[in-house]
Amino acid sequence: MTDLRADCARCAALCCVAPTFARSADFAIDKPAGRPCPNLLADFRCGIHADLRSRGFPGCTTYDCFGAGQRVTRERGPDWRAHPDVAARMFAAFGVLRDLHELLWYLTDALDRPAAAPLHAELRAALAETERLTDEQRLEDLDVATHRAEVNRWLRRTSELVRTEGKSQRGRNLRGEDLMGRDLRRADLRGADLRGAYLIGARLDGADLREADVIGADLRGADLRGADLGTTLYLTQFQANAAHGDAATTLPPRLVRPGHWAN
Repeated sequence: MTDLRADCARCAALCCVAPTFARSADFAIDKPAGRPCPNLLADFRCGIHADLRSRGFPGCTTYDCFGAGQRVTRERGPDWRAHPDVAARMFAAFGVLRDLHELLWYLTDALDRPAAAPLHAELRAALAETERLTDEQRLEDLDVATHRAEVNRWLRRTSELVRTEGKSQRGRNLRGEDLMGRDLRRADLRGADLRGAYLIGARLDGADLREADVIGADLRGADLRGADLGTTLYLTQFQANAAHGDAATTLPPRLVRPGHWAN
């Protein structure tokens, strides 16, 4: 998954320009799409990088583009400041490619699961088609939503297989549940369906989240100290970055332990 990890040193700060920022607990300002953040320097570095959290920009420290930024910069050129016509296409392509790279992350995770062996042919086909779409010259014109729906069909079926492997029944169904601030310390959430669940600020320290499906789950501020996410399904770097953990938190090998986590 190396190519699906953000490498800011090889990107022209697209995430600091292309997206819309709304003033919130994650961002201290409102910023429209396509306008550079006022903290962006001429060399594409952040002027307050070391102080983002204390200055009201924790969202910047958790964001992950799944490697889309460096790819768009490499293939379409970094000179968006000098050429507004190029800039608009770069920003649009960045958003589409990020979505496609996110799907590649999930599909690669699914193919790594032995329980998904009956679906490997379909998953490989979906992976190949997603990779083909990333090479389209006019990424900004792609209908990503339709493709995502097709891919999600196989991701859901993979989830069902993984969450029931070796068990008499699936884990708890908490899909889309509002669990904000909920005390789930040491909870048995193995094999749970947590798709789209709101876990903002939830107490998950010591919880067992192995084989839980967390696509779209909001883990901002969640306490994952000592939690076991070693085999959590579809967990992303973005989700780990948004949460709080420590040295006792078990993460999948493909993820990097966030620097702000306690030792």
